[in-house]
Amino acid sequence: MTFNDGDFLEVDYSVWNASDNRLIATTKADEAKSAGIYNEKGHYGPVLVILGSNGVIKGLDRELRAMEPSQKKKFTFKPEDAFGQRSESLVRVMPLSDFRARDINPEPGMQVTIDDMTAVIKSVNSGRVVVDANHPYAGRDVAYEVNIIKKLDTDNDKIAALGDTYNVKPSSAQIKDKGAEIIFDDKVKKDADYFVGKASLVAAAFNYLGSIDNIIVKEEYARPKAVAPKEPEDVEAKQK
Repeated sequence: MTFNDGDFLEVDYSVWNASDNRLIATTKADEAKSAGIYNEKGHYGPVLVILGSNGVIKGLDRELRAMEPSQKKKFTFKPEDAFGQRSESLVRVMPLSDFRARDINPEPGMQVTIDDMTAVIKSVNSGRVVVDANHPYAGRDVAYEVNIIKKLDTDNDKIAALGDTYNVKPSSAQIKDKGAEIIFDDKVKKDADYFVGKASLVAAAFNYLGSIDNIIVKEEYARPKAVAPKEPEDVEAKQK
């Protein structure tokens, strides 16, 4: 089987720095814990890869196309097929006052957004801040172990996977006559992250699912349970 642009794949992977075999990322919680990189707020488990969407490094996108469902393989990629070569033009020295003006107290290791790029603060000295917008593993060989869990074929499965990607998995979705109806029931927490994720899900569905021309989103809300009023405090009894 050969996979093509636009195919939805559910994938497990682990990534190592090839020079010292240090694990730098994984979808497997047990491996992350063993390597000391487990993030309690992180999401573990298979992830969605849409081929040709620039969602993974160039070398991995290429190799996935020649694999089979349920197949596991290992690859080592040079920088040009991974996170690119380091560029000194992406390292800048900025005045500390620029950060103070944005109410940022810069510290080494802090991530910041500079000119729509994510950068890491490398040092803060004498009123100057050195920021580096290179990927942390730019210029390095990286090793991947990849397992294709399955290929997603139905639009329903694809919408569910997009929902997982943006942390807003729909309660249900129905596809009919080039339209999609996506339902978020009252069990789905509708906070600020939900509304951002919902917008991203709809945009991605239009971008990657050519069979869908319109999307209806339905949201269900339940009346909050009444909270019994507190008994008024006995001020005189407290004073005694």
